[in-house]
Amino acid sequence: MTRPDEMRIGDVERDAVTAALHEHFAAGRLDREELDERLGVTLAAKTQGDLKTIVHDLPGPNGLPEPVRARGHRHPRSPWERHGHPAHFHGHRHRHGPFPALPLMLGVFLIVAFTIGPGAAVLTVLQIALLVWTVRAVLAIASHRTRPR
Repeated sequence: MTRPDEMRIGDVERDAVTAALHEHFAAGRLDREELDERLGVTLAAKTQGDLKTIVHDLPGPNGLPEPVRARGHRHPRSPWERHGHPAHFHGHRHRHGPFPALPLMLGVFLIVAFTIGPGAAVLTVLQIALLVWTVRAVLAIASHRTRPR
C-alpha cells in the first residue's frame, strides 16, 4: 500500500497549494522571491510529500487535503450528539464539502485584482457571491414547494 506522502497528485492539488501560497504572500508571510521559488517547486511537484515540503513552515490553510481519519472515529455534528442525544432535524440538509463556487470566486478575484485593481476585484467577488446566494435561495424555495408533504 502506498504511503500518503508517496501518492501522486494532479492539477487540482497543485492549484490549491498555489492559491494558498498567494494568500500567504498577501498576508506578508512570504516575499516575492520566496513566492516565485515555491510556485516553481509547486508546479513541478509530483507527490503529496513534495507539496508538504513546500508549505511545511506555513500555518493553515495550506492547500493540502485533510488527513483521512480512522474509520471508527467520527466527530459529532451537533452539540446534542456530543452528549449522546442524536439530533434529527427534518428538512435540514447538511453540506458536503466546501462551497463549490469558492475556487471560481478566488480565480475571478485574482484575475480582476491583477488587471483592474483590488477594489474592483472585491466588488466583483461580492456580486458573484450575491448572485450564487440568490440562485441557491430560489432553488431551495422551488424545491421546498414541489416536495410532497
